Formats: sequence, structure tokens, C-alpha cells
Amino acid sequence: MKAVITVVGKDKTGIIYHISKALYEHNVNIEDLTQTIMQENFTMLMLVNYEMMECSFDELKAALNVAGENLGLSVRLQREDIFDAMHKI
Repeated sequence: MKAVITVVGKDKTGIIYHISKALYEHNVNIEDLTQTIMQENFTMLMLVNYEMMECSFDELKAALNVAGENLGLSVRLQREDIFDAMHKI
């Protein structure tokens, strides 16, 4: 089971660390990641596998939101099938 995580906000030290730490703590594997900085704005898109996750999807979402809020970032977690359906033309 896969999900897509998007992270957007002002660039600062520790963003990848804190987001990946929250995933590690819930036994979620990062399968692919892309990130860029445009001027002072950080954007990251991650594909994760939550098959071995040790909590509910909503608990993971809450943990990622806390990590994002602590850094002043917007973090969004969506199941891959929903993400794909929203982005089909």
C-alpha cells in the first residue's frame, strides 16, 4: 500500500530529517523522493509504502502534521490511488 506526501514551505534546516523521522517512527518506508528549493521555498514529493505501518493512516497523518507545524510547513498525506485519481486529465 502506497501513499504520496507533499511538503511545502519556507526552506530551513532539518525538514527532510523531521519528516523522515516521523515516517521511521511509524515503520513507513520511503520509496521515492524529489525535493527542490525555489528561491526560499522548499517543496518535496515523496512516495511511501505503509504496508508495515504500526499505526492507523490517520495517526500517521497526525504525526506528519505535527512535524510540519513545528517547522511551519504544509504537509499532506494521500493514499496513492486517491492522489492518482485527482491528477488524471
